[in-house]
Amino acid sequence: MAKERLETARRQVASLLHCDPKELVFLSGGTEADNLAIFGTVRAHPNAKKHVITTAIEHPAVLNTCRELDRQGVRVTYVPVGSEGIVDPAAIRQALRPDTVLISVMHANNELGTIQPLQEIAAIAREAGALLHADGVQAAGRISVNVRTLGVDLYSMSGHKLYAPKGVGALYVKAGTRLQPLQFGGRHEKERRAGTENVPGAVALGAAAKVAVADMLEESSRLAALRDRLEQDILARVPDTGVNGGRSLRVPNTTNIYFDGIDGEALVIALDLKGFAVSSGSACSSGAVEPSHVLLATGLSRERARASLRFSLGRSNTADQVDALIDAVADSTAQLRKLSPTYTASV
Repeated sequence: MAKERLETARRQVASLLHCDPKELVFLSGGTEADNLAIFGTVRAHPNAKKHVITTAIEHPAVLNTCRELDRQGVRVTYVPVGSEGIVDPAAIRQALRPDTVLISVMHANNELGTIQPLQEIAAIAREAGALLHADGVQAAGRISVNVRTLGVDLYSMSGHKLYAPKGVGALYVKAGTRLQPLQFGGRHEKERRAGTENVPGAVALGAAAKVAVADMLEESSRLAALRDRLEQDILARVPDTGVNGGRSLRVPNTTNIYFDGIDGEALVIALDLKGFAVSSGSACSSGAVEPSHVLLATGLSRERARASLRFSLGRSNTADQVDALIDAVADSTAQLRKLSPTYTASV
């Protein structure tokens, strides 16, 4: 029964990504998926000299994995992005070397929500004979994902972003892609990830994927409308604010707004006291003193990056909650600016 439920879940997740169920590996979440994709493919490559390309705005699960590769002698190029938080495929092409074995570019950024041009990058990777990995943690379940159309060789996703429990995720591995496992033991997951599978977690991920497939268009449209309402009203009511990153192509649930003259962490605390959970950067970097590396990579000053907040919306959020959040932001911003020694209202 457990095996049957596991394979049903695999089919459900495969339906979300439009791949063959046999191409999916269940594991503990997005971080392990990124590690297996990057380490696994690089180590399976026969070349002695190896080069990897990634971007400056990746999640720490990718950036820190690449930094470890660097320490091990694999050369890594970190491609910059423009002010909209989108990487130029031409910059990826320019970074290519004869020994490039892997390109890793996230599908959607976790702080800005901006969607990266994966199809164009995939064509460049194929032309160069390199593999393409995409961290799809912020995209899968929020926008339509077809790994065949995107042209990726590896695609990471995490369960809790789809409302499955924490501690489960999946990695799409295109058929024929060489992958060296990171842990050894039994022959689980077609020898790609040893260890007894988290069956309850996988079943929950499958159920969440099924729900996401069923109502993605409707829910995405609803969230985009709430996000736009949040942005428009904050910008209208609070002076010296703006949206970070591009607004034309992004996931529907995320926005990042700067509030000049305010310390972002102070505003996070003020909103928390009013019952709202927001962040000044990646949720996985909470407690960090340094400003967001993503915002700095888009060219924001350290002061403006520190004055920025990320707002994420989900299935449980309503228009009434968004309106209450707008009121809370306006009130908290006004109070904090009165106390700020550096803020001067623009004329």
